[in-house]
Amino acid sequence: MSRFTVTVFCGSSPGFDPVYVEAARAVGTAIGRSGMALVYGGGHVGLMGTVADAALAAGAEVTGIIPRALQAREAVNEDLTELILVDTMHERKMLMADRANAFLALPGGPGTLEELTEQWTWAQLGIHDKPVGLLNVDGYFDPLLAFVANMRDRGFTHPRYTDMLVVATEATEALARLRDYVPPARTEASPGAEMTGAMALPVRP
Repeated sequence: MSRFTVTVFCGSSPGFDPVYVEAARAVGTAIGRSGMALVYGGGHVGLMGTVADAALAAGAEVTGIIPRALQAREAVNEDLTELILVDTMHERKMLMADRANAFLALPGGPGTLEELTEQWTWAQLGIHDKPVGLLNVDGYFDPLLAFVANMRDRGFTHPRYTDMLVVATEATEALARLRDYVPPARTEASPGAEMTGAMALPVRP
């Protein structure tokens, strides 16, 4: 039986506060201890490198997927279970998505945000029914969650779609909720016809 595989999106920088590195290490460790596998961007720097090293140390199978053009910049991790070199970012994201049972975003920059929102959008469109989550470390994603709530409140997304996002503050909680996720039932009506109601997103006080 294949392992439950989590594709993790996160920064190639460590951030200024050590709390981000600690959270990335906790995610990697929890993946390994839970018997899960990790797919990530293949780099050995920043939070990417931390989560991969921790997962490997905890016994996880770790697959890195990286474009050849980024090999030098992101210092490829040579200790991975599998390293896949691709030609384009599009190919990288496609393989990271195909191999995942779930997606989890940690703090990161524009690339992390793009990867997170792409998979969330694809879930809304029914391209996949895999869970999409984020680890809200020290309130890092609070502004994003407030923006998502604003989109909902102004009629640009349905509460059902905002409810698809799995938001957690602890690594073990995030992984457990991703593993146990049940996709919402779909309706035949168009999303724009159902922009009613409200949902409280879990934003840190």
